[in-house]
Amino acid sequence: MPQTDLPGQVPDDPLTGVGRGARTRAEQLAAALDDRIRSRGLAPGAPVGTLESLRAETGLAYATVSEAVRLLRDRGVLEIRPGRGGGLFVADRGPVVRLRHTLLSVAEEPGTVADAIELRDHLEELVDVGAARHRTSRDVADLRRLLEQMRAAPDWDGFMRVNWALHERIAAISPNAMARAVYIGTLGHLGTASSRLADDDAAAAHYRAGRYQVHADLVEAIADGDEAAVRAAVARHNATT
Repeated sequence: MPQTDLPGQVPDDPLTGVGRGARTRAEQLAAALDDRIRSRGLAPGAPVGTLESLRAETGLAYATVSEAVRLLRDRGVLEIRPGRGGGLFVADRGPVVRLRHTLLSVAEEPGTVADAIELRDHLEELVDVGAARHRTSRDVADLRRLLEQMRAAPDWDGFMRVNWALHERIAAISPNAMARAVYIGTLGHLGTASSRLADDDAAAAHYRAGRYQVHADLVEAIADGDEAAVRAAVARHNATT
């Protein structure tokens, strides 16, 4: 395998089934790619490689590399260009993207998760009402598809992954770019700090069903463009986080 500054396969932690440390392999790879771009001073538009070249370089699974690339795309670090001559390129980081990256870079500070929850709760209504005002039929179809994935998730971790994806998709509809950037930045903290519930626990199953219903109500309120219903759903969402 060629010499690389990117993480390859690492021994599994026998207790969690993932690489040791707080971050997943995808998050470790995303951090390493971001560091490579910065340390080499790569300018916007510079090629970074392809999914296949990164998979070959690191020896990581295709799904892991894809998730790392998705994280960096969502953070405004990478741009994905399809077709012939496409691949992964350094994105042009405007002020909104830089703000989002700043939020994501303070994950090790004490109290970050609590701060993220508080900030997210304050922004939730602004983002969701904006989505209700500007949603399209395609947006609604995407939200309902994610909602169905949430309902069918086989375990708590899968449920939470779709949960964050649903909130990111709602935020993408909002026309307020600054609020959207800050909001998604908070999700970056919360998505890596989710608590785990035992899927065979009756209380946990009840809680999960309740969380699903809150999100179902929110999606339908956004689909209907019903701002009062959106605000009511947000209030229930934040009260039971």
